[in-house]
Amino acid sequence: MVGAGVVGTTTAFELTLDGHEVTVFERRSTVAEEASFATGPIVAAGWTAPWNRSERSLCMPWTSRSSGMTLNRLPRGSEWRWLWHWLQAGRHERQTENHRQMYQLVRYSQERLLSITEDHALEHDRSEGMLVLWRGPRDAEQARPALLQMKDLGIGFREHSADQARALEPALNPETPLHGAVELIGEAVANCREFTVSIRARAQRLGCRFEFNTRVESIDSASSTTVDLRLASAGAPPSQNALRTHAETERFDAVIVCAGAHSASLLHPLGLRVPLQSVQSHSISAAMREPLDAPLSAVFDTRHGVSIARLGQRIRVAGGCDFGHPPGQLSRSTLRRLYGALTDWFPGAVRLGGPHGSLQEWQGAQATLPDGPPLLGATRVPGVWLNLGHGSAGWSMACGSARALTDQLAGRNTDIELHGCSPRRYNL
Repeated sequence: MVGAGVVGTTTAFELTLDGHEVTVFERRSTVAEEASFATGPIVAAGWTAPWNRSERSLCMPWTSRSSGMTLNRLPRGSEWRWLWHWLQAGRHERQTENHRQMYQLVRYSQERLLSITEDHALEHDRSEGMLVLWRGPRDAEQARPALLQMKDLGIGFREHSADQARALEPALNPETPLHGAVELIGEAVANCREFTVSIRARAQRLGCRFEFNTRVESIDSASSTTVDLRLASAGAPPSQNALRTHAETERFDAVIVCAGAHSASLLHPLGLRVPLQSVQSHSISAAMREPLDAPLSAVFDTRHGVSIARLGQRIRVAGGCDFGHPPGQLSRSTLRRLYGALTDWFPGAVRLGGPHGSLQEWQGAQATLPDGPPLLGATRVPGVWLNLGHGSAGWSMACGSARALTDQLAGRNTDIELHGCSPRRYNL
């Protein structure tokens, strides 16, 4: 396996649980070091709904629009084509089917996450229930198609008036206009990194091998029955025993690529042209100042595309969809939007400074496909499988994707229909 983010690590666990001998190669020094590190914690079925019609629109960082994808520079080369396909996927007919697939996968993943957590007594911050907030009547009107589809799929939710919503989340700022809300039912918030660390430990106890500080340089599927991985050190400290001093090759029956945004360049030499783009998301994590001023679980501001959730003694604010932003460089405009949403809804919730403050601003690259659903399953290259392209919903879909791919590998029927996730939709 290639990649030890939450998707890769959970897949390794499920495969090992199924009796496979699994080795995971990760270029970082531990699990969940990149896109999974401080991602938004929402796992509620339904939060990925098209709550705002402008979510499939483009804007520039200096505009006042607060939703959609922000272009931080002019697109280059093939990026124009990717953005055109991304916009086309927002048309009603296509969007409806894509979201139907994503709803089903997120709900399945939510159920699988709860099952794993309880069966293996995992310890990680989590909570139930989430409010999707409507600032005005227009926000509620735009959400109607999403609610109808969720009802059709049997995804649990309740509509609430502004007063009912404030009763469920008493710390909501009374001065911020609130038209109403939708309550999403069931497990809604979970700490991605804590879960990933815990599930790695369980996988190792079952016999899974993790090779950190190891970069997969290439995949060779010349044989119809085996796959060769060319490996090299990814910059481990000289003192580390596992340091690879030169490139070497290991042979496997199959490889599953879960390397996020780096997957496209790894698969391209095999003739697999995966239309992945890195879209930047941001988060703010800060120590809770006063529990009475903080959310009990989580809220999602549909107008600004920002989630605010309690994770133990910390609050995490997450959102943003930045295209072309330099990796590793924080977007001040996106962070201002996150701080603004936090101030609007829970102005006294966190400590932003002082001796007891502990503030973390984070940016992560999300491997995003133009149409939405991830790629799960076997490619046309023998022995090469994919579990990637989850975009902003990687954590929300990780457990379900891992279980479904494990069932596919074993030749079993999956618990949910995954036609919309097939690699064949891109001729892969």
